[in-house]
Amino acid sequence: MKIVNIWKGITFTDKWKSANTSKFDELAPSWFNKRKALKSDTKEYNDFITRIKRQHAIETGVIEKLYDLKEGITETFIKEGFVESYLQHGDTNIHENELMDYLNDQFEAVQFVYEIVSSERPLTKGFILELHSLLTRHQEFCEAKDSLGRKFKAKLIKGTFKKLENNPQRNGDVKYIYCPPEQVEPEIERLLELYNRAENDKISPVIIAAWFHHAFTTIHPFQDGNGRMARLLASLILIKHGLFPLTVRRQDKKSYIEGLISADNDSFEATVDFFCETQKKSIESILNLKIEDSIAQSTLTEVASLFAKKVNGWKENKLQERQKTIAINRNYIFEQCSNYLSSALQTIRKQISIEIADIRLEIALPDNENKHYWFTHQIIEYANKHDYFFNRSLPRGWYCFNVHIKGGINYGVIITIHHYGYDDMTLAIGGIMETAENNLPDKSYSPINLQPYTLSLENSNIEKVKSNLLAHLQQIISLGFTEIINEIE
Repeated sequence: MKIVNIWKGITFTDKWKSANTSKFDELAPSWFNKRKALKSDTKEYNDFITRIKRQHAIETGVIEKLYDLKEGITETFIKEGFVESYLQHGDTNIHENELMDYLNDQFEAVQFVYEIVSSERPLTKGFILELHSLLTRHQEFCEAKDSLGRKFKAKLIKGTFKKLENNPQRNGDVKYIYCPPEQVEPEIERLLELYNRAENDKISPVIIAAWFHHAFTTIHPFQDGNGRMARLLASLILIKHGLFPLTVRRQDKKSYIEGLISADNDSFEATVDFFCETQKKSIESILNLKIEDSIAQSTLTEVASLFAKKVNGWKENKLQERQKTIAINRNYIFEQCSNYLSSALQTIRKQISIEIADIRLEIALPDNENKHYWFTHQIIEYANKHDYFFNRSLPRGWYCFNVHIKGGINYGVIITIHHYGYDDMTLAIGGIMETAENNLPDKSYSPINLQPYTLSLENSNIEKVKSNLLAHLQQIISLGFTEIINEIE
């Protein structure tokens, strides 16, 4: 049997500390600035946080195979709450009462984490034990193996570190070795010591959370519930820094596990990148949150007052320095895109002779009053596909590789740069395909299958986005031209 030693003693190396967090850093300023304007007692904001908590509570059990839950009822539960009567036959694979117990315990556990952060209670061994007891309140058994390797259901000891080894055997003949029971308490104490040191050293909270999560899983301190606990404790670290719980959706489980396996082998970038991606998705969601949806129920006086505040606030903001920063940073993005795409055009032309295809780059910058508003309908469709609000009132522009194949069809690979969400501080960059028969006016459009690249225009060091920005542009071009190649017979 092959033995894989997962636990190697808890350390926090420079490789962890130097991991790339640019995906998070590029968008985070938009959230931190929006957070200043948000009131914690706003109904829409509280509803948003509640939905995030419900999603965490659901998905954390799904990826641990405690239960299955169909996508439809998952969305209903996230939106409406855990109501047993919403369940229909086949929605889950366990008894409804058992499912509701799991969901409510997991929701209360993440709620408890928020309360701990709010009360500024420190992260201690006692808290970890208390959280485990709450998380597993209705879980009576866990899977175990006897001396002959046979599986059986063992009574789960709650709120207490493991007394027996829990080294799983996977893929038939591979045994994974976690921290032995007698070393758990000193290793947890070491973990907390390094955590407090990292907090004092002002290391990125995304890195701290990713490291803590992985380190906790290598200890595997409880007989069961270690994955759920690791995600809750990582969430606590993130929430403490004004971020969002670590929610691993079922469709992301593969990349999540692969990242942890890489970290087992001292390669930490994939895990940190996964944490950055999950935070980025949460930030994108809240940037799309329209806080004042409830004004429709307000009185006319309240609406007028809100309107006056908005107008006065808008005038005041126009005078603030941030407007200059946003404009400068937006211009920087368009400048980098123009330079890179012009260079890309020359590279493509060197490979494709004009006798085969005439390829040209058309550009419409925000100050081009005749063209910048083109593709409005297509951008709306693209934004709807990716579930965000496209702010048409703010500056935007686009680039289009016009591809005219001699005797064939005309194509366009369109890169659109526009504002994301209801505020003025975030840009989205996406791709759209255009197709038209030669000499015919009708054109068809379809979004390129790639998530939009989002970045904050309130970034104090906008030059840092350049690497990821250019990589995204290259992806759009590659996918667009691949579509063209696939259509050519």
